[in-house]
Amino acid sequence: MDKRHDATLFADDHLTPLDKTEQFYQNLLSHYANGDDKELRAASKLLLVALEKFQCHGGPAWYALMYEYINIAIHEPEKFELILQQNRSSTH
Repeated sequence: MDKRHDATLFADDHLTPLDKTEQFYQNLLSHYANGDDKELRAASKLLLVALEKFQCHGGPAWYALMYEYINIAIHEPEKFELILQQNRSSTH
């Protein structure tokens, strides 16, 4: 992906950070084309980056917030969906 494409991919000012992340996920899917498990492969790349950022910037207990999100996703799926909805633009 060249720099011009990077700039246009995220140029929509009305998109929230979550919208932009989901847009980037779709871009990763196209990279894997018809490969096996392309959705999981793309998601795993985003997860690896997120884990690294939690570890680098989250302090000594960086995993606490990560576990909080995981626990909500597992045990409170309605709350997890609400968190996602609240972080998307209204046009999503």
